[in-house]
Amino acid sequence: MTTYSKESLTATVWQPIDLGAIHLEHRLAMAPMTRARSTPKGVPTDMNATYYAQRASMAVIISEGTQPSEDGQGYPLTPGIFNTAQIEGWRRVTDAVHQAGGKIVIQLMHTGRIGHPLNTRHGRQPVAPSRVKPAGKMFTSVGTFEMPEPRPLSAHEITDTVRDHRRAAWAAMEAGADGVEVHAANGYLIHQFLSSNANQRTDHYGGSVDNRIRVALEVASGVAEEIGGERTGLIISPGNPLNDMVEVDVDDLYLSLIRELNPLGLAYLNVVHGGDEELVRALRRDWTSALLLNRNGTDIQTRVNDIESGLADVVTVGTQALANPDLVARIKLGAPLTDADRSTFYGGNEHGYIDYPTLDTI
Repeated sequence: MTTYSKESLTATVWQPIDLGAIHLEHRLAMAPMTRARSTPKGVPTDMNATYYAQRASMAVIISEGTQPSEDGQGYPLTPGIFNTAQIEGWRRVTDAVHQAGGKIVIQLMHTGRIGHPLNTRHGRQPVAPSRVKPAGKMFTSVGTFEMPEPRPLSAHEITDTVRDHRRAAWAAMEAGADGVEVHAANGYLIHQFLSSNANQRTDHYGGSVDNRIRVALEVASGVAEEIGGERTGLIISPGNPLNDMVEVDVDDLYLSLIRELNPLGLAYLNVVHGGDEELVRALRRDWTSALLLNRNGTDIQTRVNDIESGLADVVTVGTQALANPDLVARIKLGAPLTDADRSTFYGGNEHGYIDYPTLDTI
């Protein structure tokens, strides 16, 4: 177990804040984490509902990546939010979280070229901005394979993909979510359009910075029009090489993106800190609504310092929240934190998912 001193925290982290229309009682949010425990048809289960409800004391839960369409699925056993059964499954999750006093935002994640036909029900080739095969392998139910060369989306299909995100946002609200987060980070489809290597298009979606940010803007705008900007967030990971990403013009790219996003009146921008402190400060300076920040791999105190310094309004916590369902109570009491079991992060049953101990069971 990891020890923690409650005296080192400032009062700011416990102050309430509004992310658009989403009221938070404090400033520690749960980061989105893929857990691969839905049904093969992408329907959230009662076990998923239990998992999220256990962590309802976080200021807001940002759900695992949830595909907005069949083509959006990259990994096995991840949830969707594009049909009636999935909406009903998510309704069980949101009801459980709300009954436990929490808030939950559903993250819309189209994985693009990061996937494999064996992980989708229709068995189709992954789609992407361009025909550029990503390095790396993908696990499936029958083994691990190299990721295949993706099929480039036509301009018409990009319009359809934007519409898919918009419909999925509507479905998330039908399922009782408090909001939606658009995934434009970590090497998935929207990030692929932003990148310098995955996007080699010569039409108005490729080439210049203004062209490469176009899909992110169209998706964010469509979602905001559908459910309201005050319930829409967007996550970015500037300079993140995950999933074979290359960005050669990071500062220009992301500062241009947020300047174009500002008029949409989004509830928040969620930034995955990639180590470029100067860029994060520039994003903070130019962004006009709430900023969430995740310094991956750091302790709670380091993250809270970002709130106290004004760099972030809210900080997101991943593995500590995964391994400590009552993380907020433990921090307030200065209680030890349970360490996460990495072997159970992806797939499996209740073990390493809903059986982490709380203080009253230790």
